[in-house]
Amino acid sequence: VQLQASGGGLVQAGGSLRLSCTASERTVNTMGWFRQAPGKERELVAALKWGSTGVTQYADSVKGRFTISRDNARLTVYLQMNSLQPEDTAVYYCAAGWGAFDYWGRGTLVTVSS
Repeated sequence: VQLQASGGGLVQAGGSLRLSCTASERTVNTMGWFRQAPGKERELVAALKWGSTGVTQYADSVKGRFTISRDNARLTVYLQMNSLQPEDTAVYYCAAGWGAFDYWGRGTLVTVSS
């Protein structure tokens, strides 16, 4: 499975960005976004699992500001990021799999200026 991510960029604090991640195959039921800031560990930002036991998960630091959603027809997951803050600056990675994150896309850089 290949993942194509896009949507990063430079935005001022308080602004918004939307990240997109498209999977090449339907053999996944879990997709999510991770991020890694300079000098920090990679962390889960948001994840979505669909099917009989659907789950949506967010990091505490983004709850109420970020929204993960899915377009099943396009095999695409979106991460709408609002009220961005400088601490959201990181490389964001899309990941997917069947109940786990087995496949990873290239990172996309999000920079939030103060």
